[in-house]
Amino acid sequence: MRPALLDPLFAPVSSLPGIGPKLAKTFAKLVGREDEARVIDLVFHAPSSVIDRRLKPGIAHLPEGAIVTVEGRVDRHQPAPARSNAPYRVYLHDETGELTLTFFHAKADWLEKSLPVGETIVVSGRAEWFNGRPSMVHPDYMVPAEKADTLPAVEPVYPMTAGLSAKILRRSLEAALERVPDFPEWVDREIVARQGFPTTTEALRAIHHPRDDSDIELQSPARRRLAYDEFLAGQLSLSLVRSRMRKAKGRPVRPTGTLSQKVRAALPFALTAGQEQAVSAILGDMATDTRMLRMLQGDVGSGKTIVGLLAMLAVVEDGGQAVLMAPTEILARQHYDGIAALAERAGVRVRLLTGKTKARDRRQIETDLADGTAHIVIGTHALFQENVAYHDLRLAIVDEQHRFGVHQRLRLTQKGLSPHLLVMSATPIPRTLVLAAFGDMDVSNLTEKPAGRKPIQTVTIPLERIGDVVGRLRDALAEGKKCYWICPLVEESEAVELMSAEERHETLAKALGPDKVGLIHGRMSSADKDAAMEAFKSGETRLLVATTVVEVGVDVPDATIIVIEHAERFGLAQLHQLRGRVGRGAEASSCILLYKGPLSEMGRARLSVLRDSNDGFRIAEEDLKLRGEGELLGTRQSGVPGFQFGSIEAHGDILALARKDAGYIVNKDPELVSERGTALRTLLYLFRRDEAIRYLSAG
Repeated sequence: MRPALLDPLFAPVSSLPGIGPKLAKTFAKLVGREDEARVIDLVFHAPSSVIDRRLKPGIAHLPEGAIVTVEGRVDRHQPAPARSNAPYRVYLHDETGELTLTFFHAKADWLEKSLPVGETIVVSGRAEWFNGRPSMVHPDYMVPAEKADTLPAVEPVYPMTAGLSAKILRRSLEAALERVPDFPEWVDREIVARQGFPTTTEALRAIHHPRDDSDIELQSPARRRLAYDEFLAGQLSLSLVRSRMRKAKGRPVRPTGTLSQKVRAALPFALTAGQEQAVSAILGDMATDTRMLRMLQGDVGSGKTIVGLLAMLAVVEDGGQAVLMAPTEILARQHYDGIAALAERAGVRVRLLTGKTKARDRRQIETDLADGTAHIVIGTHALFQENVAYHDLRLAIVDEQHRFGVHQRLRLTQKGLSPHLLVMSATPIPRTLVLAAFGDMDVSNLTEKPAGRKPIQTVTIPLERIGDVVGRLRDALAEGKKCYWICPLVEESEAVELMSAEERHETLAKALGPDKVGLIHGRMSSADKDAAMEAFKSGETRLLVATTVVEVGVDVPDATIIVIEHAERFGLAQLHQLRGRVGRGAEASSCILLYKGPLSEMGRARLSVLRDSNDGFRIAEEDLKLRGEGELLGTRQSGVPGFQFGSIEAHGDILALARKDAGYIVNKDPELVSERGTALRTLLYLFRRDEAIRYLSAG
């Protein structure tokens, strides 16, 4: 049960004054929640910068472009002439000079009421100079001089979304902050003293009421306190889950080698040294009665699947079953196509189970799993639904790990007698991030590419030269090559002038022939997506226009060119993932990054890292330096630790401290029943890590 203390914070935002259903939807969009936003989401919506309104130099001395506050007497109004686009102007003066306030499309009666002639008023906004005269266009604030103290001297600036005004956000935030209770202290007293942490309640108030820039900086005491709370909640949740998983003893796997030898003999290539090391590390982990918790990281095309298959065969040789879970239907089917053909040569029965499996087939598969007829099953989330029972599940492999939460993995592992767990990721994750997201998991890295793969040639080209690129594709298609064209959006949105996939598909179909160009995007039905992929694989279409649905794992070995439009909009890791869709066969491949200039410094740095390197691990480290961990693994929504307050680069010291502290707590008070333990339960609920509490036998 969530502590009653937190109930006001977990009430829907519509419980705050002035928030109706429409505004509640806007707030949900702002804080990135698919369901309804809660009051806590607003409290955790930290400002990104501040506006300092304390500069009052006098009208004659206003610095160009600066935010200033001016006190002056209103002299006259100059309404716009009828039927003209000219602005409405109001003139005021102080002892140093005259200031023009400029308003476009403003209501005259409202301005006359707000700025009465002869009154002394205070205005605040951005100062501009035209023809040697100071002006202010649409001041942010205009109040009578006697109400000057209502003006915020320092005003926090928040990330915003369409349809929301700063004024409404501020009002709602203030109402949300009133609901913040005095929390019990869940951080060790010694750490609080040594780090100079304020209480969590003080920290939240300080973040939203900064006195200057330094109050919202990453190293401010308030920000560090909230980052520590967030890290501690995450690490404690991982530690509780992990200790629970470790307690359930694993069963040693004793492979005979008969099946894996048959599969190895059927492979057209020898395993790389890295693959051999990974296989022996996995078999070594599974040979003990402690459950394996290993992550297999490999760059795009480094051959993780074959390592996973050999691990599954080891389990089958010992009479057990294995599952491989992928995040999408396309990926699950692809794994199935690759694995089933090999495994069946060794007489191993492989099944595919996804949300799209027909009811009759599903019943048969469920029977095969329950009686042990099926040895290996590959699928999506459907693998751990209530009615799926296993005969003897000994190994669970989770692909593209970061798309699943810790707790989804747990539900899967509860299916068997605590199976061994191997997670695979094609997004190389820097060590610090692995620790933050997954705790102390053992990691195997595959850094070599299989023999015969050629490096991908990467070039950057400005969008103005798109005609040249289309010409080059025409030649490539005439030679029988296959190409991808990646667009960042599905359909036109006024807010972002990006070429949508649908429109780009239309223009390319006109230029290259409609029968040659296919289209695939996230809003299509699964059947249409599969059909588009199939047509591209079989060569019926030669150019596939796609959104990032093809980012992970889609395998068309004879595709050799990929064009990524608006490359400056993608993260480095994502660009590297997309680039990995080509270069999967023996032919030389190329990646064309189309960008819209002028590039920001970060944009330039990002594209040049990609141009100069094919090494996913180096790219991931650079991405972490350039952008921070929140976006490193694709979007914040992908279930990775996109931290709200913490930053791995800025707060690495307290992340290490939180991990150590979490380990200490779980050792000393595994059920969280002490006074501090009870406070920590509140912390876990506050940061929505309450799933971990269900793993405490006491609650």
